[in-house]
Amino acid sequence: MRSRGSPAADTYPAAVRPRAALTIAAIVELTGARLPRQDLRQRRIRNIAALADAGAADICFLDDATRAGELTATHAGACFLPPRLAPSAPPDLAALVTEEPYRAFVIVARALFPDALRPASLFEGAGRAAGAHVHASARIEAGVTIDPLAAIGPRAEIGAGSVIGAGAAIGPDVRIGRQCAIGPAATILHALIGDRVVVHPGVRIGQAGLGVLPDAGRHLEMPQTRRVIVQDNVEIGANSTIDRGCIRDTVIGEGTKIDSLVQIAHDVAIGRHCLIAAQAGIEAGVTAADFVIMRGRVGVAEGVTIGEGAIIGGRSSVKADVRGRAAGKSNVAQSDEDRP
Repeated sequence: MRSRGSPAADTYPAAVRPRAALTIAAIVELTGARLPRQDLRQRRIRNIAALADAGAADICFLDDATRAGELTATHAGACFLPPRLAPSAPPDLAALVTEEPYRAFVIVARALFPDALRPASLFEGAGRAAGAHVHASARIEAGVTIDPLAAIGPRAEIGAGSVIGAGAAIGPDVRIGRQCAIGPAATILHALIGDRVVVHPGVRIGQAGLGVLPDAGRHLEMPQTRRVIVQDNVEIGANSTIDRGCIRDTVIGEGTKIDSLVQIAHDVAIGRHCLIAAQAGIEAGVTAADFVIMRGRVGVAEGVTIGEGAIIGGRSSVKADVRGRAAGKSNVAQSDEDRP
């Protein structure tokens, strides 16, 4: 039988343990939510949970009126609710009333679990581990953690506070900024990485792309001569690949989030604060402006331009330019399944 409430903190890996409990008063201050029952301000919240599973020290959220029945049966200590559902809250629940329950829930989850937002050292160590290989000409700033079996090549530079995971390979002349997290077995070549970038395990950045010219029954390979530029606050999901440029740098704009298993080809320019979901494939020379969203399994053909704020539906095959939000209403590309 499933136990009520989230597991004890000491059953979690260290990287995802709650850092400290939060009082309801602190949560109200963080989120701006309204608390009808002021006598519950000192109740302490230690974890997050689903509405049906939550216990007395957990916080959850509800923004779907069709699930209001679950609210009356919850054992949660606190729950974010929209105003229309607040009257249904049980008397002992710390109902936190807000127009955006999920947004408030995310803010609290980030405060409880700040260490879960980026990969940590597998060895929970600091400094250079035994078994790491760092070239004598590499420049490593203070406070960098390098796990065993990581390899850092000639003239590479790594900024303060960054973590290089076990088995990661950082090539010659690569520059990695400060407070970055490079996951285990990631490979970074021919690249310039900004600050606070998260690269999850198995990512490949800067390898040669498929630049070939069919010629008299054979393929002539075009030299891939440029870099990958990853700007600040980018996150790249596990086992994604970003090819280095051929005739221009491949660029990933500030704040963009890339899911796992995404392929980005050479000479692509992705704007700021874009979201690219799993299994998307982006061919050479594509330009995506700021705030573009590509949902799962999108394919974008070579040289296409996608305008600012456009949303590409899941499983879409994009073969022509897509207008941005400012250009009109036709900024949402339909998936193949949605088309008649």
